[in-house]
This record gives sequence, C-alpha cells and structure tokens, in this order.
Amino acid sequence: TVSKCWTKWFDRDDPSATGDWETLSSLHKENPGKICPRPTAIEAKTLSGLSVAEAGEVIYKNDTTSGFICRNKDQIKDKKCSDYRVRFSCHPPFCGGGEKTSFKMLLWFCSFLTAMLSLFHCSLQCSEAVTTDTMTPAIYTGETFFIYNPTQEFACSNEDQTTGMCRDYKVCFGCPCGD
Repeated sequence: TVSKCWTKWFDRDDPSATGDWETLSSLHKENPGKICPRPTAIEAKTLSGLSVAEAGEVIYKNDTTSGFICRNKDQIKDKKCSDYRVRFSCHPPFCGGGEKTSFKMLLWFCSFLTAMLSLFHCSLQCSEAVTTDTMTPAIYTGETFFIYNPTQEFACSNEDQTTGMCRDYKVCFGCPCGD
C-alpha cells in the first residue's frame, strides 16, 4: 500500500445563488503548488464539520477531476447548499513525506560529488528542481523559469511570475558518466 498525505483545507467559494463551487481548476489557480497535479482522493465537509452524508445535500460533483460542486437547483424544497471546504490526498513526495529522507541523501551525495569534481574534471548538470516546502516538482508549480535546462542550471526570476515572487526551490546537480 502506498501511503498518502492530505493537503490543508480549502474554502474558495461561499454559497451563492447557484451553490458552493470548490472546483479543482479554480483551487489550482488560486493556490499554485499547494495541491498536487493529480490528487488521489477528495474529502469535503461543511464549515461546521459535517460530512457530505451528514449534511444530507444532493452533490453534483465530488471527485478528483472536477473537485466539489453543490448546486442549489439540485436541492429539495428550495434548500440552499451549505458552505463546504475540501482537501485532497496526494502521494508522499508532494507533501514532503516518504521520499524526503532519500532526497536529503541525494543532496548530500550531490554535495560530495561537487567536492570531488576537481579530481574527475566533471561538468555538473541540473537533474531535479523541487519546492522546498512541499517537494513539488518545478514543472508542476505553474511558474515561468528563466532557465530550466539540464545543461545550463535552474533560475527563477520574480519579475516573470504573475504573483511577483518565485517559490523557494531545491536543486540537485549530478555529474553525467563518461565526462
């Protein structure tokens, strides 16, 4: 069994004339890098802590592709949807669990290789860039990179970001064999 972790709770929408819309696409846009690209599960609860079953409302969508949608028009006797919050289950590397220790060992090994470069006349190559907080691979953060090329390094410029700020990244460099 692969262990999983859960994101924090998100409540992006208050019930409106049409219902409560906690859609995954909107949550990804509003919370870049805080939800894994392909969640494995979703959980929804009312802000008062009731599960979907306990709230007894008709739910239009509740899945890892769409997110969560409660539409007022689906409710019985003109009842309105409650205010819901959602969270998503992701695999451990996203939440910083599971492979964190092996990544730290890889960083140590990369540091060791860097120290040995003068002996082997080896050129470093960027092999992986992940966020420091959630270990999200750089390519899934939605940020624009100045350089992200295995032969040239990794660089993120604040001025290229819609938020005005790059996330904090870890980069591991490796040395190709035969150099």
